[in-house]
Parts: sequence; structure tokens; C-alpha cells
Amino acid sequence: MYSAIARNKRNTVLIMLLFLVIIAALGFLANYLWGGGDWTIFIGTIVGALIYVVIQYFAAGREAVALSGAQQITKADDPRLYRTVENLAITLGMPMPKVYIIHDAAPNAFATGRDPEHAIVAATTGLLELMTDSELEGVMAHEMGHVKNYDIRVTTIVFGMVVAIGFLADILLRMSFFGGNRNNNNSNPIVLVAGIVAMLVAPLVATMVQAAVSREREYLADATGALTTRHPEALASALHKLGEYGRPMRRQNTSMAHMWISDPTKPGIVDRLFSTHPPIGDRVRRLLGSMDKF
Repeated sequence: MYSAIARNKRNTVLIMLLFLVIIAALGFLANYLWGGGDWTIFIGTIVGALIYVVIQYFAAGREAVALSGAQQITKADDPRLYRTVENLAITLGMPMPKVYIIHDAAPNAFATGRDPEHAIVAATTGLLELMTDSELEGVMAHEMGHVKNYDIRVTTIVFGMVVAIGFLADILLRMSFFGGNRNNNNSNPIVLVAGIVAMLVAPLVATMVQAAVSREREYLADATGALTTRHPEALASALHKLGEYGRPMRRQNTSMAHMWISDPTKPGIVDRLFSTHPPIGDRVRRLLGSMDKF
């Protein structure tokens, strides 16, 4: 598992570079079409995107809590959930994260924050009612695995970059149809069409990369959770229940769908191409197949 974590960290650097290349390419395209001979648009695009990602880095945890409607609890509010998280934090030698509860019948949980010192874990009331103690421990060990592996930081940055690319592409598309022509480059229909295609494709590529990153990290968090509890069948049982009894969240937001242990929406066929979660059946088989290692 440690080699997987190291590989994940290397992949994270490559992914960040890929997103920066996409943003830089969009900025260069905009500069070529409307820059008027200087690099103002290109530089402004890079700087603006980086500022946005930095803001997201510090604000994403609070945004996720607000979007989900979660409420922070103390040990007195829900001793079972709080003590489960507390015991896992002690086992992992990590700081105690803030614990939240979401009043929703859909069983689910998520983790967010920029690092273990600023981590947040949350569970729905539906999850607490459905899971046994060992299954709840497995689910929360999965979420603590995201914290330990710094997945919460990566997903936060990736989320910020995906949104930035989508926002930038939308602005450039509007400029293509309604903006002025400073460079006379868009008098060439081939250049203009190529630019529009690039602006449409960039957000799709970014979303596909985000989905691939999230799916791989779900597998790794499952492995980390199983290694923490030494009880992989409990997490496998919990995932099976999530597959059987899962339902859409009342407060859905696709921008944070990748943070949940189970997809909070019910995607259609096309949406599954960009799913941030691997199939639950695959996750269960991997966990049960690893039982001999514990």
C-alpha cells in the first residue's frame, strides 16, 4: 500500500501539471485570437486561475459543509460516531478531525479539508441507522484514509482546477461569438472553429481526469481503511449495503460528488462515463480478495 501512496503522490504532480497545461493552452488560444500582439490575456489567465485555486484550497472544506447542510457535533451529541472517529484518529496517530452529521436518510459519508490538521469528516443519519458498529468503523476508516493519504488536498485542488477550466472555457466561448476582434485572427474560420472545439473539449478532458483520479483514490482509501481496522469484510459489508440501500441525497451538488464514499446522485448512462466512483461490486471484490493479507 505504501508504494501505492508514493505512486499516487507522483501522479498528483503529473495531474497538476496537466491541468496547468490545459489552462495555459486556453490562455494562449485566447491571447492568439484576441490578444492584440501582447501577452496580457495569457498572463492574466494563468494568474487568475492560480488565485482561484488558492482560494479554493483554503475555502473548500467550509464550502463542502455548507453545500451538504452538515452540522458539527461534539461527543455528547452523538457518542457512537464521535468515539468511532476518535478511536481511528488515535490508531492512525492523526489529529482528531472535526465531526459533522448530515440529517439525510440517504446513507453516505465524506471527508474534506486541506490537510489532517484541518480535516472534516461527516456522516448522514441514514448511514448511522443502517450500519452496524463494525461497518460504521469501516466507513469512517475509509474517510480517515482519505485524510491520511492527503486525498482531501488533491481532490480540493483538482476540483478547483476543473471549475476554473470550465469557467474559463465558458468565457472564451462567449467571446468567440460576441467579443470583438483585436487581432483579426478570428477572421479565419478554420482558426475560429478550432478554437471553439478546443474550448468545448477542455472541460470534458478536465472532468475525465478528475473522475479517473477520484476512482483510483477510492480504491486506495478502501485499502487504507481495511489496513487500519484489520477488518476488510466489515467495510465490504458496508459498501454492499450502500449499493443495496443507497439513494440520492436530498441536497445534491455534482461539484462535490467525488468527496462522498458513495455517489450521492443517480447518474444516467452518459454520466457514468464521468463517474467519480468505481463500481461498488469491484470495490467489494478487491476488499474480500485482500482478506488473506490481514
